[in-house]
Amino acid sequence: MEKKKENVLAIIGPTSVGKTALSLRLAADFNGEIISGDSMQVYRGMNIGTAKATEAERRMIPHHLIDVCEPDEEYSVAAFQKQTASLLTELNRQGKLPMIVGGTGLYIQSVLYRYQFSEAGEDEAYRASLSEYARTQGKDALHARLADVDPLTAERLHPNDVKRVIRALEIYHLTGRTMAEHQQRSVESPYHALIIGLTMERSLLYERINARVDQMVAAGLIEEVAGLLAKGYEAHLRSMQALGYKEIISYLAGHLTREEAISLIKKRTRHFAKRQLTWFRAMKDIIWFDVTPGREEPARLYERIYKEVAGKFRYMANK
Repeated sequence: MEKKKENVLAIIGPTSVGKTALSLRLAADFNGEIISGDSMQVYRGMNIGTAKATEAERRMIPHHLIDVCEPDEEYSVAAFQKQTASLLTELNRQGKLPMIVGGTGLYIQSVLYRYQFSEAGEDEAYRASLSEYARTQGKDALHARLADVDPLTAERLHPNDVKRVIRALEIYHLTGRTMAEHQQRSVESPYHALIIGLTMERSLLYERINARVDQMVAAGLIEEVAGLLAKGYEAHLRSMQALGYKEIISYLAGHLTREEAISLIKKRTRHFAKRQLTWFRAMKDIIWFDVTPGREEPARLYERIYKEVAGKFRYMANK
């Protein structure tokens, strides 16, 4: 007898599109618990800049994979995949609807399609040559080399993420296959999954991003970053290279004015949202909803989303 597939609902979309508000409402209606699908929300003490759920929201609905490691600890997509798979099994056993909510496409896809991560091995000499290339020619030049052979992975990785850019090039060098090809082997999800994607008219999304950055600064983003530095977390850490953090670090070091740092965060976040949309649009099985205000009456929009979820997980609905 074939084993029954475990349920999982994923809510994806670019930053600031409204994933959190929708997920809280659906979790209340479908006896759900939320698993953060954001690669930066795993770090303790990084609350404002990563837009974590508030304490009140976490009291309302249980959240998972938030604050699981320190900013100077390594965390990987493979660790996320393993921990999330375990959570999905446990929540299904409890009769809960697991909901993966976030904007880190690779993390979410790795779970939904159970990626097999590359066992390509290592070539220390090749890695050293790439490190030297990045040092002499610049991070952007190294990133451009990746874009030539693996544009999908290059779209996901920021040029500053030199370690992962080098690893992606190393995998291609050793195997002749891209990191994306190694990761995207599964054609069918092992889960009884529903993926809801949220999109919004681009100019309005950018306005929301700009407003969110202003809200983060008003809520104490600068003080949060200064506090992390005071605790000894250094600027080169992957966590501290996150959007919003590295720009404030540059401001605190005197390399940018306050206004320049805020403007740069907004610009880079808009570019990040564009990369997120590129990644998600390459995914399959997504049911998209346009949440642009004014396009559809909010109650009607939620009713349509509710019906999709209820149709997939009918017996779980609380209504």
